[in-house]
Amino acid sequence: MAGLIRREDVDAVRERARIEEVVGAHVTLKSAGVGSMKGLCPFHDERSPSFHVRPQVGRWHCFGCGEGGDVISFVQKIDGLAFAEAVEYLAGRVGIQLRYEEGGGPRSGIDTGSRRRLIEAHGVAEQFYAEQLTAPAAAAARAFLAERGFERTHAEQFGVGFAPQGWDALLRHLRGRGFTEAELVASGLMSQGSRGIYDRFRGRLVWPIREVTGDVVGFGARKLFEEDQGPKYLNTPETALYKKSHVLYGLDLARRDIARSRQVVVVEGYTDVMAAHLSGVPTAVATCGTAFGPDHARIVRRLMGDSAGAGGVQLASGASVGGEIIFTFDGDAAGQKAAMRAFGEDQAFSAQTFVAVEPSGMDPCELRQTRGPDAVRALVAGRTPLYEFVIRTTLTSFDLDTVEGRVGALRAAAPVVAQIRDAGLRPEYARMLAGWIGMDQEQVLRAVQSAGRAANGGGAASSGPTTRRHPGAGPDAAGSRGQRAPRPAHDDGPGRGRGDAGPGAGPYGGPRPQADRRDPVARLEAQSLEVALQLPHLVPADFDALGADAFAVPAFRAVHEAVRAAGGMAAARELVTGPGGAVTWVEKVSDEAAAPVRALVTELAVTPMPEDRPEAIETYVRGVVGALVDLGLTREIAEARGRLQRMDPDREPDAYQAAFADLIASENRRRSLRSQP
Repeated sequence: MAGLIRREDVDAVRERARIEEVVGAHVTLKSAGVGSMKGLCPFHDERSPSFHVRPQVGRWHCFGCGEGGDVISFVQKIDGLAFAEAVEYLAGRVGIQLRYEEGGGPRSGIDTGSRRRLIEAHGVAEQFYAEQLTAPAAAAARAFLAERGFERTHAEQFGVGFAPQGWDALLRHLRGRGFTEAELVASGLMSQGSRGIYDRFRGRLVWPIREVTGDVVGFGARKLFEEDQGPKYLNTPETALYKKSHVLYGLDLARRDIARSRQVVVVEGYTDVMAAHLSGVPTAVATCGTAFGPDHARIVRRLMGDSAGAGGVQLASGASVGGEIIFTFDGDAAGQKAAMRAFGEDQAFSAQTFVAVEPSGMDPCELRQTRGPDAVRALVAGRTPLYEFVIRTTLTSFDLDTVEGRVGALRAAAPVVAQIRDAGLRPEYARMLAGWIGMDQEQVLRAVQSAGRAANGGGAASSGPTTRRHPGAGPDAAGSRGQRAPRPAHDDGPGRGRGDAGPGAGPYGGPRPQADRRDPVARLEAQSLEVALQLPHLVPADFDALGADAFAVPAFRAVHEAVRAAGGMAAARELVTGPGGAVTWVEKVSDEAAAPVRALVTELAVTPMPEDRPEAIETYVRGVVGALVDLGLTREIAEARGRLQRMDPDREPDAYQAAFADLIASENRRRSLRSQP
């Protein structure tokens, strides 16, 4: 079973994974001063770069949309992964063997090292198949693609290849690369026979099936030759690496467009995905030998930023706040059956669900061939709400010109309307149903309400959407970042739930503390915390002498409290000189901060400093901290003078002398501070 990743291993991944390399694979980063990099934010459209990365502290932050976090949260958001999945992915990338609590193991069921070997085997196989597509023996494969309007560049774009007809072509190639028989069997690339192992795919056109991260985990293969006695399409079998209910073909190519447009188009085959993308529908994906189910919905929901599972809200423009899932089905009985199955799973989709049906029965690949790319785009644009499609499909079984047919249609369609999860839509669809079958609206509404009560065991009809716990959700599904204690290694960590938060909310939920940096005091306090988080080894000891009331801005006071709770500059200097450096220090401060404050910690840790000359950085740090200490002493002096003015030296001579001594001491400290170079 899957277990909790040990906290120290999570920390090691965070320290070892170079954030500039991980982010740099998705964002073109340029220098933004000493230790700072910037580029265009991948999470919102912008023309001027406001996305900053500070490798030294292992944090990123966008000053345009407010998103931010560490390397793990970046992988979570960019690839739509859960916290543990992102940690496991990064661990494999940097070569860390993860350990799990309570005797558990990784989500994939295999350790990091073994998983990496299987990924490598699939990468070698992908390259081998792609090279074979140009060989003379692959003429049938090239003809298959050409007949469907795909050129060589298209095959390269989607990684399409050819598996030779021999029994051991790939086997010999992989053995030559050092892979063992046990690894090859575990990969699913080989089949086991009485005489040993042999290539699973032979004489077929093959498509690599990738995880959202881009790693190849399996293949889909199409029969080309009559003598092939196997099925028309053959996929990699279920392995520790490949779970058909957890992968979507084309998702690695579509993920950014899905996240940006909050739309996914589900087609039925590999060539349909290719045709859709080449026709200007870059959000197209396909399942791999199974129906689109709750696990697929979970993956898509994370990419669309709808992790909360709330249903979408339809706008007058036709767009959907909660995102859209559009299924393309053939207009035949099989397509209608698939649509009905999708309706049954609709609760899990957490988005507005639509159906795009081509009346003549052509799939997107055929549509592109016969009518061109515009027809594919028009098919998607002309989508029909799933509810309407299912109801109308139900009505086709009845003769609505007869009384008996209309009554039968009502009895069959009323339960369908009653199942619509959005209580606001049910009455409207009941009225539409009344018009379609030509019956009184009140009669139809009563039938829908009666069907709803029957579905609920005789109780009152549901007045709102049913709340369903998504598979895999547990007591900690909402994360535990709201607690002061360090978060457990298994929670979803930075970035969880940000898809619905908006620019004004922190990545950990709750209102984000705000501060007006146009105010000189707020600006000075922010700069002091920036250097304390980014350059603690240069911060003078005076910083640790600052009291709890040294910061006037509440948001910055909260960050200062977290810095003090983490051990202050004394602890920071020790951490910075050890493994992980400032990455560990910033993470420790973040752990000590209250949930809404953590986003501000990240922002302060990434904010570029006004001084970026290497030779002047230390002077700048001392100057900022000195100015803050001076400001605190100035407050102390003002308070001491006010206290003296309110005191009577004749009645309280001792207290007056003590207060006067405090005033002199504060003035001397300020004088000494100001006399320093």
